[in-house]
Amino acid sequence: MRPHDKHCSEVKRMATPPQDGVTSWNETMSARERIRSVVETLREPRSTNWISEQADAAWSTTNEELQDLVDQDRLRHIKVGETTLYQPDYARLLFDEIRTLIEENAREELRSELTAITEEIEAWQETYAVETWEELEQSLADGNLSSAELRERRNVIGFWRENEQDRKLIKHALELYSDVETARERMTDAVDRATS
Repeated sequence: MRPHDKHCSEVKRMATPPQDGVTSWNETMSARERIRSVVETLREPRSTNWISEQADAAWSTTNEELQDLVDQDRLRHIKVGETTLYQPDYARLLFDEIRTLIEENAREELRSELTAITEEIEAWQETYAVETWEELEQSLADGNLSSAELRERRNVIGFWRENEQDRKLIKHALELYSDVETARERMTDAVDRATS
């Protein structure tokens, strides 16, 4: 749980793989769900074998799911010699996450979360006398810090970076909120007219 989640309503985000081991997500997710989860978190192109191993799924299931995701334009594939590597369509993932934020959160929830994130960052700026997480990262080279202080700063840097990403996504969601609501209303009106 991120620190600001203690202070405000939690913004509902896309699921990420659990951090406590493969066993726990084997119990809660199907093989195909695990494969999709692994694919969505890729930072570089990976092979079917690698994805299969990470998802703890059979190679044949992984290969079939990867082909389905390519067919749905949710995944890109590239050839490197004899090997096919896969990576997500990062633009589509971004828009999907923004859409999820809008569909699963009221506008006021997003505003509250944005305020909580900003307050948390401002508190870190004041506590550590820095403006950015990069400056805080540079302070790790200070030879006078204890191991506990170093650990604490590293944790804060991780949360701060996550907050920056969340803040960008929430700002995009708020900017598009009215447009998405209008599009939803048009779709509902069209369905109503068609069924009347």
